[in-house]
Amino acid sequence: MQPLCFVLMPFGKKPAADGRLVDFDAVYEQLIKPSVVAAGLEPLRADEEMTGGIIHKPMFERLILCEYAVADLTTANANVFYELGLRHAVRPATTVLLFAQGTGQLPFDVAPLRAVPYQLGADGKPVMNSLDRDMLTAKLRDARQVKTDSPVFQLVEGFPDIQRLKTDVFRERVKYSGTLRQKLALARKQGLDAVRAVEQEIGSIHDAEAGVVIDLFLSYRAVKGWNEMIALVQKMSAPLAATVLVQEQLGLALNRANRGEEAERILLALVEGRGPSSETYGILGRVYKDRWEAALKAGEKALARGLLDKAINAYLKGFEADWRDAYPGVNAVTLMELKEPPDVRRERLIPVVSYAVERRIESGKPDYWDHATRLELAVLAKDQQKAESALADALVVVRESWEPETTARNLRLIHEAREKRNESIQWSKGIEDELERRSKQ
Repeated sequence: MQPLCFVLMPFGKKPAADGRLVDFDAVYEQLIKPSVVAAGLEPLRADEEMTGGIIHKPMFERLILCEYAVADLTTANANVFYELGLRHAVRPATTVLLFAQGTGQLPFDVAPLRAVPYQLGADGKPVMNSLDRDMLTAKLRDARQVKTDSPVFQLVEGFPDIQRLKTDVFRERVKYSGTLRQKLALARKQGLDAVRAVEQEIGSIHDAEAGVVIDLFLSYRAVKGWNEMIALVQKMSAPLAATVLVQEQLGLALNRANRGEEAERILLALVEGRGPSSETYGILGRVYKDRWEAALKAGEKALARGLLDKAINAYLKGFEADWRDAYPGVNAVTLMELKEPPDVRRERLIPVVSYAVERRIESGKPDYWDHATRLELAVLAKDQQKAESALADALVVVRESWEPETTARNLRLIHEAREKRNESIQWSKGIEDELERRSKQ
């Protein structure tokens, strides 16, 4: 998916200050759209996203969530200026302005913003010359080099903390309908059918608030509604569907739905387009890990060795992307333990991962994965007392059933690998059983 460029402009024919009727549809098709595509972006015209011509909250959200924007100021259209003001409040450096020369002077408050001029013919259509298109394309390419913050939607696009936390704190920080929030909270306790019922009540996902849609998306994750998560992305508005949070969780859902190749493509595209992150690489590591386990069961030993190495490397890259996030780090050392013979790098890495998780716990805001990381590290170190202490801490902060299920699976893999080497410790099997019981409650 190419980065989205929201185009703010009137539609149809509108009079300019000099009396000419400007054919904005022609300006879009002949000038703006080709320039946006040439800059490596996907155009999304604002009026195509409007509902009855009314500026409403979902419209604001799409305007902010789109990575880039172009605004045509030719007729000083009120809606365009209103949208431009909102855009400049959160993403000024990624918004390119343009206007038709000779149709009137720009208002004083936007004139200093270096809008790009284009030539307009007597018929109200753009005079087609490569200079105008090249100038607009160049401005858009320059905008792609600028890193800007989007505080309104930092949770779904540019979360400033450990990346895996953005889904955990979403409901704490995003404000939307209290009634729907309560219904989704109850539905997560009741199961998949209850969450489906809330989706039916919401109605059009495309036109719903971003906060509602993301909470529904994560509620499906809580009840293991992997196919429902995948289907929901197709119903979202394009800007929301393109955000990092949605694409990462889509990769997770695709993998859990046995569509690992699609998950891999999405996650690799995220790394290429948005750069490495601990969450993206952590989910990618799980994709390779699942393939490795499937190859083992199928007796494909050479393939399994290669996939195990890919999983370890993905988790390592995730940990290196953010040393504070111990989750990909502990997965890397766990898989190193499963190699035959075990990977010696784990001996150097375990103290680093241990330090990262201990600092996180001492911060006073540990979550399930922090305690689960301590648990896995204790099992790897064959420290029963520390493992049982970490288990107790983890069990009381379980939020979703797939969390202890994932940890139990990791412990089972460690136990099986050690059994083959005659190094198994029986007490770890009891911890695995406790986690599996908790996942079923």
